[in-house]
Amino acid sequence: MKETVKSYEKLPAGLCLRTLSRQIKQFKTASILTPVSMILEVLMETIIPYLMASIIDKGVEAGNLTHIYKVGAMMIVCAVFSLTAGSAGAIFGAKASAGFAMNIRNACYRNIQTFSFSNIDKYSTSGLITRLTTDITNIQNAYQMLLRMCFRAPVSLVCAMVMSFVISPRLACIYLIAVFVLGLFLSFLIKRVGGYFAKVFEKYDALNESVQENIDAIRVVKAYVREDSENEKFKKAVLNLYNMFVKAEKMIIMNMPVMQITVYSCILLISWFGARMIIQDALTTGELMSMLTYCMNILMNLMMLSMIFVMMTMSMASVKRVSEVILEESDLKNPDAPVFDIKDGSVSFQNVNFGYNKTAEEPVLKDINLDIRSGEMIGIIGGTGSAKSSLVNLISRLYDADSGSVKVGGRDVREYDMAALRDKVAVVLQQNNIFSGTILENLRWGNENATEEECIRACQMACADEFIEKLPDKYETHIEQGGSNVSGGQRQRLCIARALLKDPKIIIFDDSTSAVDTATDAKIRRALESSIPDTTKFIIAQRISSVEKADRIIVMDDGRISGFGTHAELLENNEIYRDVFNSQTGGSGDFDRPA
Repeated sequence: MKETVKSYEKLPAGLCLRTLSRQIKQFKTASILTPVSMILEVLMETIIPYLMASIIDKGVEAGNLTHIYKVGAMMIVCAVFSLTAGSAGAIFGAKASAGFAMNIRNACYRNIQTFSFSNIDKYSTSGLITRLTTDITNIQNAYQMLLRMCFRAPVSLVCAMVMSFVISPRLACIYLIAVFVLGLFLSFLIKRVGGYFAKVFEKYDALNESVQENIDAIRVVKAYVREDSENEKFKKAVLNLYNMFVKAEKMIIMNMPVMQITVYSCILLISWFGARMIIQDALTTGELMSMLTYCMNILMNLMMLSMIFVMMTMSMASVKRVSEVILEESDLKNPDAPVFDIKDGSVSFQNVNFGYNKTAEEPVLKDINLDIRSGEMIGIIGGTGSAKSSLVNLISRLYDADSGSVKVGGRDVREYDMAALRDKVAVVLQQNNIFSGTILENLRWGNENATEEECIRACQMACADEFIEKLPDKYETHIEQGGSNVSGGQRQRLCIARALLKDPKIIIFDDSTSAVDTATDAKIRRALESSIPDTTKFIIAQRISSVEKADRIIVMDDGRISGFGTHAELLENNEIYRDVFNSQTGGSGDFDRPA
């Protein structure tokens, strides 16, 4: 897991709450009406015990039937009004909390879309999924409780306390002692429980990571018969989550016996002292009944407040985790006056150094100097970890160089509007993603306004039409999620066609023909050469045959440029290139060349 608890715990609670409060937006009215409705419900509930005391003292004991009917009717009106207000509070609360959660999810997702690769590297995929699901659901539940119970419980408690002092100040003092005792206990409980719930959500991240990794690699799991191992791995993640929840819940359940002891102690004390006061004519029977009702009211609200504090403590970890995503600022920003027009596909690297980890001893790319003319086909070859992909990532400004400059069309890439730059720099990766939908819908990711004829032409250049025309529904064939119903080579060709539809000034093939045979690879290269001669083409490959026809070839070695020239020049002057060539073409031969 890439993140630690400390990464979000450093955020001030006030800043996090202000950040999330901005997401209430159009649900402010519902958020206001919820506590108003709850307060009205409480006021009616507070009046009912007082009216009940009047019925007992002035109606039942006095034998006054008219008074009973009159006050009874008032109690019914109060009960109906209380029920209506409570129902309205529930409806408004559900609307406000669900809308609040919806806005938070949208805010998180929108901000994630602005992240640079370095921002994304900070989080694990499972961590982001947990924040968008479990954490936000937790915040939603806490917000609904805040609107309904956090206003209802204190107001109900205060009203009941006031009415108790109106009836009998001596008996009401018992409540004050109970409130003080429970307050001390709650402060202790909240302090202990908070730390556990902060760790619980880390365990959720680990659980989601285990599930995601297993599903993504399910073919590998089955191929190596690792189901038992994966089951054990998942069981361990679930057990860790279980143990952490048990520790937290053990602390929370202490709340219930303490509350019950306090409630029953108050009832016994009020009954004892109340009965003596009735004998002394200092209290009526109806007033004692009201005091007992208010006793239950006060102590139930105290219990409710304790649950609110526990929920708020638990959700505070979620608030910080979600706020961290919303507050995260992209490392890459548009300039104040961005340039939108890209003159051509020329590329220049001037004294470029770059590293993913700014504190690393050595950068990934070191002292890169290149000048590439618009329309050239440039091959890039090198061993694993030689920073081939890192080099081309700087062209579309997926990362920024630590020092030096990368220029496209004669301008530093940091001067361009990022959307305009990336729209003119198409990238086809080795592991490409295609999405559920028809083939045409996938192709139009490159150009949403592309006609069917333009899509067909792009597929012909990418040699994708060969297999599409054999499908029953041709270009209307539905692609399953992740492209599971097409082969790796077919996915790569669809992605090449999708990139060509962008009509880019620069197109980068990052080992994107690794899953196609050499004959198809050669046909694609010939089609690109003849169909888009003015587009600068970068071809990263492991096979010499994929780059030897390029205008010039870059040989990468440990983040440096070992050689740059034509195939013939490099064979003569570059030992690394010559060794690779000989290993691929000598001896028994391979798929690239005959022996």
